[in-house]
Amino acid sequence: MSAALGLYRLQLLDSRMDEIRAQLDEIRRTLENDDELRQAKEQVAAADAAHKSVLQILKQAEAEVDKQKVKIEQSEASLYSGNVKNPKELQDLQNESASLKRYLGTLEERQLEAMVEEEVAEQTNQAALHELEKVQARLAGQSVTLTTERADLNKELERLESERQAALSSLDRNLLTVYDDLRQQKRGVAIAAVSDGTCAACGTTLTPSQNQSARSTTQIYNCPNCGRILFAN
Repeated sequence: MSAALGLYRLQLLDSRMDEIRAQLDEIRRTLENDDELRQAKEQVAAADAAHKSVLQILKQAEAEVDKQKVKIEQSEASLYSGNVKNPKELQDLQNESASLKRYLGTLEERQLEAMVEEEVAEQTNQAALHELEKVQARLAGQSVTLTTERADLNKELERLESERQAALSSLDRNLLTVYDDLRQQKRGVAIAAVSDGTCAACGTTLTPSQNQSARSTTQIYNCPNCGRILFAN
């Protein structure tokens, strides 16, 4: 087996292992990311606080209406008790009763507005709770799926690591040093296949002599343009 072929096979293993590690990192970030859940909980807390605030306003409006009704009852009790004989005092009581009733109408309008606002706030609160439940359910399912995927990827990574160790045993250490340096310099791609007389990595067209050098089984040949080790079948 030529050195270039051995390095090419090693690169296939390394490239797949790089992909797996990237996938594992993405899975870890996804599982650790609680932004969506946190936002859903914050929306529930905000909706609940808004509902409680509106509910307090409604209770206050109801209390004011009840208090006003008591005042009206007391005023009319005095008016119709027969104890007041003076016409002016009677007129004053009638005016007071009418004024109290008018203000009662204003208070009842406020109460109605508060009831509508409370109903809307309650609906908003329930919608936020429903959305939180959906997020929690979806994330729980996602967690199961990703955890299973992570386990499968770790098994594959372990298998590939064993294959890599076996591949390393047949390669010259000096070549491995060159290979590792090129992987760092060339974004993980140290070996480029020759395809239709060109470097598959950079597209440089090779001369017949360069093609022949790339096919050598006794030495490695680097692309004259990108510097990667060339591998030709």
